[in-house]
Amino acid sequence: MERVLPARLGTGFRWLLASSWLTNLGDGLAAAAGPLLIATLTRDPLLISLSALVGWAPPLMFGLYAGVLSDRHNRRTIVLVANAARAVVLAALTVMLLTGTLTVAMALVALTLRSVAEVFADNATSTLTPMLVGREDLMVANARLGTGFITLNQLAGPPVGAALIGLGLLWPFAAQLLLVLAGMVLVSRIALPPHGRRAAQAASAGRGGSAGRGGSGAVHELLDAFRWTIRHAAVRTLVLTILIFNFTFGAAWSVLVLYTQEQLGLGAVGFGLVTTIQGVGGLVGTGLYGAITRKVSLGVLMRIGLIIETFTHLGLALTHSPWVAGGIFLVFGAHAFIWGTTSVTVRQRAVPHELQGRVGSVNTICVYAGLVVGSVIGGLLATHWGVAAPFWFAFAGSAAFVVLLWRQLLHIAHDE
Repeated sequence: MERVLPARLGTGFRWLLASSWLTNLGDGLAAAAGPLLIATLTRDPLLISLSALVGWAPPLMFGLYAGVLSDRHNRRTIVLVANAARAVVLAALTVMLLTGTLTVAMALVALTLRSVAEVFADNATSTLTPMLVGREDLMVANARLGTGFITLNQLAGPPVGAALIGLGLLWPFAAQLLLVLAGMVLVSRIALPPHGRRAAQAASAGRGGSAGRGGSGAVHELLDAFRWTIRHAAVRTLVLTILIFNFTFGAAWSVLVLYTQEQLGLGAVGFGLVTTIQGVGGLVGTGLYGAITRKVSLGVLMRIGLIIETFTHLGLALTHSPWVAGGIFLVFGAHAFIWGTTSVTVRQRAVPHELQGRVGSVNTICVYAGLVVGSVIGGLLATHWGVAAPFWFAFAGSAAFVVLLWRQLLHIAHDE
């Protein structure tokens, strides 16, 4: 236990980690169960496609405001309230399935509301780690959180969710309901230091001053976060990198199902295997992360990661061999874990506690904006020039961006 989860990380982080692992398992169940539920209720392609839309639309619509709330109010309370709302939606969905009254429209509304609640819960949860763990231990803490995401959300959750829905439509949602409730119990045990607007007002009043712009609205608070992000060289570079590389990643991965079928000659099982291989690569990255970060600086590590991602697109564009592609996907899975953990650590180290929620939401918007725009580009390229075209675009775009920001990337982790 001491080796995996050192006591210096604190009891509060252990509660947070246990909650994160449980809710990630629930999210993994839902990742498979949601689309399968809609596909069971209707065979209309448009309605089935909406089940994917309700997953990425809420972060774009509510992500920024979720960051404002996280910086205004008690973050543990936000996590509990958001998960309580998610539990109510899951309970209603389970009852409608049990009674046979669920329609396609009701299912889509329920999945949308669940996704909205997740936006607020995830944003507030992401701000808790730097409040509970010392700056020097953030890499270890984020690596442990990332391990739970890969093993439970990506590897274990989807196949278990698909198996449960084979037993009955209600079972994966009932299971997620229980996991969300258990996660709430664990989060309720966490004690946080004073934070948020009320804490700032109380501290200011104690000094005989004012709390600043207490009546400012959400727009002003978001502008503060954008200004801070633009002025901080490391975080600005990090956010820009995430935005650009999600353009290229989104373009390539948007046609991944067609790529595996047409260029690699694999069927539906092969497409599922690609996801599994990337998850296994993530586990490899988990095991190697501590040793790597002890020998390689974060700036150099991020340089290496972006080179790997650039040549991933080139390799996939060139190969027609499932075996070669499998090796590429394995390496990419390890890179994705290492890059994700490192970027979160860099941001958490650099951003003041009072801005964690809003700057995190700016980062989230860049992630999803890049994916959405990239998927449109990928679809158009594949339509006119074939399934390899988005991967060639991703390689060229990534290579150009790495060259342009090569010097700055070395200093991306300098957040003093």
